[in-house]
Order: sequence, then structure tokens, then C-alpha cells
Amino acid sequence: MTQSVLIVGAGPAGLALAIGLAKAGIAVTLVERQAEDELVEPVFDGREIALTHASIAALKRLGAWDRIGADAIHPLAEARVFNGASPLALSFAPGRSGMLQLGSLVSNCDIRRALFAAAREYPCIELVSGTGVKRVATCENETRIWLDDGSDRAASLLVAADSRFSAIRGQLGISARMNRLGKSMLVGRVAIERDHGHVATEWFDHGQTLALLPLGEGQASAVVTLADGQAQRLAGLDEDAMGAELTRRFARRFGEMRMLAPPHLYPLTTTYAHRFVTQRAALIGDAAVGMHPVTAHGFNLGLAGTEWLALLAASAWQRGMDLGSPHLLRRYQAGHHTATWPLYAATNAIVGLYTDERRPGRLARRIGLRAVRLVPVRHTVTKMLMQGA
Repeated sequence: MTQSVLIVGAGPAGLALAIGLAKAGIAVTLVERQAEDELVEPVFDGREIALTHASIAALKRLGAWDRIGADAIHPLAEARVFNGASPLALSFAPGRSGMLQLGSLVSNCDIRRALFAAAREYPCIELVSGTGVKRVATCENETRIWLDDGSDRAASLLVAADSRFSAIRGQLGISARMNRLGKSMLVGRVAIERDHGHVATEWFDHGQTLALLPLGEGQASAVVTLADGQAQRLAGLDEDAMGAELTRRFARRFGEMRMLAPPHLYPLTTTYAHRFVTQRAALIGDAAVGMHPVTAHGFNLGLAGTEWLALLAASAWQRGMDLGSPHLLRRYQAGHHTATWPLYAATNAIVGLYTDERRPGRLARRIGLRAVRLVPVRHTVTKMLMQGA
């Protein structure tokens, strides 16, 4: 059988991997439940992605970055974290790195549009859209999927990129830590009266977490995380009432807030697969690791994982090796686990610390903030944010 790769899921991770493989000359079949026109022009979903310098460099290598309009890229100069009503902020800035910003904010839909446009440039990427996967089977010599439209495909390697609730992961017999947090994140674009200064700000407040992500002049993305029921009630408000409620919750820090687009509601679930590979199959993106959005590293880790798998596959391809070999898959798993587990565990610890409303939790939070304000600790965190700069 001619060596090739099957990717299920044409989100950012699936598209990035398809391009990375195609650049090496590897044939790819990309299967996506959505129709092709939805991939060509993805709808705005409210999500703004904080891209590190490493991720921007990766998107450039994939031929996607230059397809994103300059007006859709917003500089992220600094990040500040507040605990409740305390005026003291934990600040992360580029410092001595010589860079002027931590990274950039770009809408998820703009990244997806650019990646899909870049993928269409490669004849060796076959898109099968508008159909789902009914069944998956792997064996010693190949992997095969059967689609809802009655067709089937075979390849040397199958890659699941179909979200943190991955059906393919389940069919492959790979279990995952899944933590439904009982909270939902409401995100919406707003007009603000006071300048955001290109600073991303987050407040861990009593019973809620608030964030403001800087976009264009006088615009931002407001993020409110609440218990599921409260978030649903907030999402049900009309445009004027929503603006007034956000203004109140943000304590008028940015003046009056006015909705510019309907808000989007996302129930929060974190995921970490117990393994990233099995016989002739691998997991990437959220199918492998679904991060809590508080540290904004989910997309960046997913993109780094696709680069690592594409690099391993390209090397194997050039040496005439099997793309689904156990050796290649073990190397991918080891590298991706090393890159993701510390951040996943640290992120969950941060969420636990800053959302614990009990007195010991509040005390630990104050002590933790003082510790992180120390220069060596802040330098370490900033270096992580500036990776690839």
C-alpha cells in the first residue's frame, strides 16, 4: 500500500498537520463532518487566540500567517492578573527580551480560514467533507475508516484531531482524564470607553473569573466564567442588558461596555488522554490535550504537537520508513507528553487555587501571589509566554 496519512478533523490542528505532511510530499486524506463552504469561510465563534511568538513562526512556516489580514492581528503587550478587589497586579511583560509584545491575539475563525486556504494549495491533500466516521479499525499493516456516506479509506497512519470529546479516540480504545468543571465561559466582543493599552487583564473574583482581551482601538473580548446555570442566565440577556451587566461585573474599569456581537457560551471541560498513540494511530490537538483556557496555551501546545509529529513523519518518509511504525509513534508520544503535562498540571493547579472560595484557599492565593511576584518566578513565567521570540 502507498504510504499516506488519514486525519479526522479539519480544525486548526488537523489542518496544520495536513500542511506539515504535505510540505514533505506525504499524501493526506482530511476527513471533516462540516461542509466545505463552512471550512472556506468559518463563522465567528467568539474565541480569540493568544498566539505565542513560536506559534506565529509556525503559522508562517505553514503559509497561513500572511493570509491573515493585518487588521485582524492585535498586539498583546502585557498580561496582568488580579486577585479579587486587590489593586495589586501580577504583571508579565517582555522585559529584557528586546521584543515589544508577548504575542498576538487573532480570532479562531481567522486562523482556521488562513490554514484552510493554505492547505488547498497542496494537491496531495484530499478533502472529504460533509461526512462523519462510522467505524475505525487498525491492524499490523494499515488503518482503515468507514464513513457515513458509505465509502472507506485506508492509510499507513490515522490521526484523530476531532476535539476534546473525540469519538475517534474512543473507537481506538484510548481513555482520557475528563473533568467537567461545572462552569461555563461566556465570551463576547464589546466596545469599551477606556483604553486597554493592549494589555490582557484577568480577575479571579469571588464566584466568577473575568478577563478582558485587547483587540482594536476601543474594542475588546470580554470573558466571564461562572457556574453553568449563572452563565446560561447571563447568556439569555438581551444586548442592552448584557452590556449593562458586563459593565457592572467589570466594575466600570473600562467604562461602559456595549455588545458588538452576540456572545458565545462554552461549558468548560479539561481533557488529557492517558496515551497519545496506539497501533497505527495518534491523537493531536484537543483530542490529546484539552487545556483550561485560563493560561491561553491550549492552541499553542496543540500547534507545537502537530509540528513535532509532522517532523517525525517527514524524517521517516525521507528514509523510506513506515509512517505508522511503533518507533515513530513512541517518539511522538514521549515528546508531546513532556511538552504538555507540566503545563496541564500547573494550569489545573492555578485554577484550583484561584477559584477556591474557602478561607484556606483565599490565604493560599495571597501567599501564592506574593511568591509569583518575585523576580525569578515572574521571569520564568514570562520566558514561557515568550517562547520562540
